[in-house]
Amino acid sequence: MTLAQRAMEQLEVWPDLSSGPASCGAGRALRSVHSEIVHFHSDHDVDLHLTAGAIRRFHDDLQESTAIGLIPGSDWVTVHLDCDTDVDLLMSLVSAALKAHQNRPSPAGRTAGDECNFRRVTVLPRG
Repeated sequence: MTLAQRAMEQLEVWPDLSSGPASCGAGRALRSVHSEIVHFHSDHDVDLHLTAGAIRRFHDDLQESTAIGLIPGSDWVTVHLDCDTDVDLLMSLVSAALKAHQNRPSPAGRTAGDECNFRRVTVLPRG
């Protein structure tokens, strides 16, 4: 079982999340009643809809992590799952994302920040 599969199985049992196809057309998504939260794109790469406010709040820590890819202006972060610690990080960030989406006003329509980072970021494997 890959790390992404293990993370997906753990998150699918969370009561606030339901699974379905990712709106970007690549992989599976987990969503809350408010928004898509997680896109599983491959065995190692996961996009997480953290919100702009949460990204600002955690920016310095996110930027220091070798598992995180950030794109300026995106409300999503890419998490590269390379070890068990990365899965633990994803679980913590999903929890933060769910809280951030509960406090986020519902947008009238999709904006560029609502699009995941699929094909927009490359996370290099740890050397």
